[in-house]
Amino acid sequence: MKIDKTGTVDLETKRLKLRRFTLDDAQDMFDNWASDPAVTKYLTWPTHTSIEVTKAVLESWASNYADGAYFNWAIERKGSGKVIGSIAVVALDEDIAAEIGYCLGRAYWGQGIMTEAVMAVLDHLFDAVGLNRVAAYHDANNPRSGRVMEKAGMKYEGILRQAGRNNSGICDKVCRAVIRSDRAQQNRS
Repeated sequence: MKIDKTGTVDLETKRLKLRRFTLDDAQDMFDNWASDPAVTKYLTWPTHTSIEVTKAVLESWASNYADGAYFNWAIERKGSGKVIGSIAVVALDEDIAAEIGYCLGRAYWGQGIMTEAVMAVLDHLFDAVGLNRVAAYHDANNPRSGRVMEKAGMKYEGILRQAGRNNSGICDKVCRAVIRSDRAQQNRS
């Protein structure tokens, strides 16, 4: 089974527009999450120290969009025009599975925004791309991220002890995943 390499196409939910990043998003990205140590505390990339760092990251991402197996969305709140977070496939086994990662500006935490974005991406990865499994990991000390995954229908699979490193150091990684048959069952419920 091979996936359909749709690439990063526009997705919409009730409150959100998920789209490709552009260089014009640099200030929003820097201001809303990339420069905030509270947001990057459990992430694997360093907190951005200048807008130039953010611009360089966006240039790198923009160059990858031509690849149909590259999935990296800016999360924009409809009507605002502001980018408030990101969600991406961070690892891809083209025949079967993907791993996703995400982050959201602190001002938008606790509003169900990331769960809404994750669910839209899961729908796309299963229905349009044709994957069989989507997983995500979070630091055991960051249960809020795990709650997002759980609300999006991802099942707890276990803890990989001392298997990750992020801005907080070496950590236990909690794995959650959803497979195609789980998703079909959830949609019937």
